[in-house]
Amino acid sequence: MRYLLLNFLLFFLFSTYSHAAKIENIRVWAAPDSTRVVFDVSEPVEHTLSLLTEPYRTVIDLKDSSIDKTLTQPGSEDKFLQRIRSATRNQHDLRVVLDLKKFVKFKSFQLKPNKHYGHRLVVDLYGKDNEDTNKIVNIEQEVTAANRPRDVIIALDAGHGGEDPGAKGPSGTYEKDVVLKIAKRLHDTINKERGMKAVMVRTGDYYMPLRRRIEKAREQRADLFISIHADAFRDRRVHGSSVYVLSQRGASSEAARWLAESENASDLIGGVSLDNKDDVLASVLLDLSQTASLEASIDIAERVLKGLKGVGKVHKRTVQSAGFAVLKSPDIPSILVETAFISNPDEERKLLSSQHQTKMANAIVAGLHGYFREFAPEGTLLASRKHIISRGETLSTIAQQYKVSTDSLRQYNGLKGDLVRVGQTISIPGSSGT
Repeated sequence: MRYLLLNFLLFFLFSTYSHAAKIENIRVWAAPDSTRVVFDVSEPVEHTLSLLTEPYRTVIDLKDSSIDKTLTQPGSEDKFLQRIRSATRNQHDLRVVLDLKKFVKFKSFQLKPNKHYGHRLVVDLYGKDNEDTNKIVNIEQEVTAANRPRDVIIALDAGHGGEDPGAKGPSGTYEKDVVLKIAKRLHDTINKERGMKAVMVRTGDYYMPLRRRIEKAREQRADLFISIHADAFRDRRVHGSSVYVLSQRGASSEAARWLAESENASDLIGGVSLDNKDDVLASVLLDLSQTASLEASIDIAERVLKGLKGVGKVHKRTVQSAGFAVLKSPDIPSILVETAFISNPDEERKLLSSQHQTKMANAIVAGLHGYFREFAPEGTLLASRKHIISRGETLSTIAQQYKVSTDSLRQYNGLKGDLVRVGQTISIPGSSGT
């Protein structure tokens, strides 16, 4: 009897060891410039990756692993991944093959459990660097800027995404989904405005590293970076929106990082590379750039917060500061808007309302209008000149002088009619067929 029991225990232990890890699910997140494949595993798993050609495929060998789920297949929009298949190897191991559409680079890492997921093995697929494409875009922008006034570029970053869902509302709404809807609404609202152009940093449900979000904004030569989020707190009664800028402490730590990397710098500070500057000059240039960007960020944040006060209650009545990574660009004014507390049932419902999303978008745009009316970047359509009304001048004669329309003068200055008075100062919008 003891012999039989011992054999049974040995068999059980061997079976447990030989299939120690269970692949419970495979999820695919396709981004414009990468694809993330996530294996939900019962525990950390030993694995190897290799690339095979003719045709291209990434092979993932997982030791002492098994899967009994139907494999998730990528969508047609995926730029890199064509199909996923698997097979058992050596009776104990699992081989997963990612059939590719083209050559890819890849990397893998494992993540510990969090409040949303258990153990995970992550495989990232990404293509060649897109530096040549970026250079072409930048050259086109420079030629355009040389020939005519350009739009003010505003980068909109919908927080979280893909593997990172963010906070979760009482009815199950994920922050990543609702902030993407709000960002898209804001994108459409901005693009209806003369002289403004919005660009989306994240366009779908996929993960994007925080510093890559800044890089995307810089690639588009953004004049302003706005990150959209929805706050959460354990007390569901907490409510209201907030606006954040980078803290001085966060700015200091970021300055140290940039200066440490300056000898390999491909990054620019206000268009000036740090790689050929001595330490003192590089530090001064960075400090000047950060100071100017932070001052602009605070001014914009105050105006946006004022606009949000007209939509509903705010959680903090003054602009807050924190060390958010997405606010750390030294050369782009950046703000983070916590639109509401998704953990509050009433605010969760409002965040899902298209009417409320439109109100929030209009409030943010109103704040942007106020700032850019006074501080539009030079060479943009919104960069205005000041004109003091002299005796005998009318709105019509001023419009003719600056080659703009009377309607644009009226709208730009918020005038209800054509009446102006001697000594009054009005702003002249940039002339470009207005």
